[in-house]
Amino acid sequence: MDDDKISNFIDFASNLRGSEKSEAQIFLDRLFQAFGHEGAIEAGATLEQPIVIDTRTKFCDLMWPGKVLIEMKKRGERLERHFAQAKRYWDNAYGERTKYVILCNFDEFWVYNWNLQREPLEKVSLARLNETLALTFLTPSETEPIFGNNLVEVTEKAARNIAQLFLSLKEREIEPEIAQRFTLQCLVALFAEDSNLFPDKGFFYKIIEDCKNGDSSYDLFTSLFKQMNLEEPAEAGRFKGVKYFNGGIFSKIDPIELNGDELGLLSEASTHDWSKVQPSIFGNIFEDSLDPKDRHRWGAHFTYESDIIRIVEPTILIPWREKINSANTLGELESIWAELSEFKVLDPACGSGNFLYIAFRELKNLELELFSKMLDKFPSTKPEKLRSNISATQFYGIDTNKLGVELVKITLSMAKKFASDDFNNFTGQGRLTELEEPLPFDNLDENIMAEDALLIDWPEVDAIIGNPPYQSKNKMQKEFGRAYLNKIREKFPEMPGRADYCVYWFRKAHDMLPDGGRAGLVGTNTIRQTDSRKGGLDYIVSNDGTIIEAVSTMPWSGKAVVYVSIVNSVVRKVISGS
Repeated sequence: MDDDKISNFIDFASNLRGSEKSEAQIFLDRLFQAFGHEGAIEAGATLEQPIVIDTRTKFCDLMWPGKVLIEMKKRGERLERHFAQAKRYWDNAYGERTKYVILCNFDEFWVYNWNLQREPLEKVSLARLNETLALTFLTPSETEPIFGNNLVEVTEKAARNIAQLFLSLKEREIEPEIAQRFTLQCLVALFAEDSNLFPDKGFFYKIIEDCKNGDSSYDLFTSLFKQMNLEEPAEAGRFKGVKYFNGGIFSKIDPIELNGDELGLLSEASTHDWSKVQPSIFGNIFEDSLDPKDRHRWGAHFTYESDIIRIVEPTILIPWREKINSANTLGELESIWAELSEFKVLDPACGSGNFLYIAFRELKNLELELFSKMLDKFPSTKPEKLRSNISATQFYGIDTNKLGVELVKITLSMAKKFASDDFNNFTGQGRLTELEEPLPFDNLDENIMAEDALLIDWPEVDAIIGNPPYQSKNKMQKEFGRAYLNKIREKFPEMPGRADYCVYWFRKAHDMLPDGGRAGLVGTNTIRQTDSRKGGLDYIVSNDGTIIEAVSTMPWSGKAVVYVSIVNSVVRKVISGS
């Protein structure tokens, strides 16, 4: 980077009025010049790039395909208010989707990578543009940037520490289920520490340190966890002010005396900022790190948010946005709000909950979009009546992995806290009057089940999403055994015998959904071939289903190098008398 060019740009930009309409293009062109290009267009970028969203053509301020999308706002504008707009541009860019997104108001640059995280990687002021390495991806050489808020790195380190505690407890021959539950209880306490859910800053850290200095973890941890499960806060003593957490995770408590090494692991874990942990990837990383042989393989072992959005967007978000956009009266919007509050989602192969987490988060954001339209378009709207009605109890999951199931419950509890923060930020902008309390967490013991999804009845829901397990027809018997295959084929007698394993999920999802219900599932790319096609896609379209969006083949993020197909479908059943 040329410091003189960037300094000249800072001087130039500081003297602009900051008008989005009249000065954004010259600002962007000079920005590209400052980072070593002849100009934005010469670099290969397009100004005022058209993007089709819900059949309407919108225009983002700059698109540099594969590299960066930039959305400008006038000087002084609060950038957090325009997150949703930039995100929708990026989501709908498809083949030209970029690695980075910048929201800019002439004085600040908020840099995002939505493949990895929802929050900004960095917030850079114009004044210190020549002091940061966060925008070096704008240079012709595309120098690797350095960010101060990379939550993937935080999540990996935090997951590794807490996984090592679990492994240590197991090595001491503590019963695995007890070790698992205790570790997850510690995880919630660490998250509570940094998310301001405990009475004081450093509350849990002080307990850890006192145990390192001679107090008994058998006593202190047990007392804390018991208090976190009591509806009435303690009136006095060490745990005064600890709120009721619920969530099911503290319903059973097994006292454990930790050794020095284990307390050291918890102490190290407490140095990470758990409020920045990414729930959508934490579970995958935590489970992977339980295998000591795999500890050198950090990274590329979780599903990108952008890939999950390929399922969540057409299956859940687009239909609701279309309803909200077409509503012309306050009564219609209130009716949509009531429907949204009853909407139910299932992931029948939920793993550690990344699909459910993102679906929950995006529905909560959609609710805020709904509130915005109510407030902006209809002055008679009473802000004091607008409270979030969406809860984690609208989400269901099934998986055979018992540890994964428990992680889902914690993931959705974290989601509730982060969603409350977003809601309260919205309130803090003067839009609403009530704050949302993140505690107690929802008890999800009846929602998230450790079962074989193909052998049980599924809950009645409106949408089904997920990434069913991959297993080719040729390997199913070796992997599962003849007895299990016989059970599956008794449940699905009409399924072609050589259909891939994931096809059973497609078929069952279609059969379980009500009229108008939608499914968005990831399958092996052989789902469009021979018996797999007959058992899945052909079955859907022959039985009142419509494939509304499909990706024939694409690489899937994660540690397994696989190519997948994505299918989004809707059920249109003929109703008697209609």
